[in-house]
Amino acid sequence: MLALMFSAYALADSGADIYKTKCSACHGRNGAGDTMLGKNLKLRPLGSDDVQERSDDELFTIISKGKNRMPPFDRKLSKDQIHDLVKYIRSLKK
Repeated sequence: MLALMFSAYALADSGADIYKTKCSACHGRNGAGDTMLGKNLKLRPLGSDDVQERSDDELFTIISKGKNRMPPFDRKLSKDQIHDLVKYIRSLKK
């Protein structure tokens, strides 16, 4: 029963909510990478052409498996949550 409640709750999270809790510390509130951590890591804005030109599958893999100094999130987020994050990243396009 608890597992059912947890999975229903997890699926109710929107991409924006997940982004805010898991991604904004480095990538910034608007995805600009303008936090202290983001600047130190020289993160590209998520709305930039460099990021937006990647396929949904590429973005999904980067979030799941990590890349460079970005940690993997495949054990912290469900596949549905990662798909929601990819959709949210698409909404940041300039």
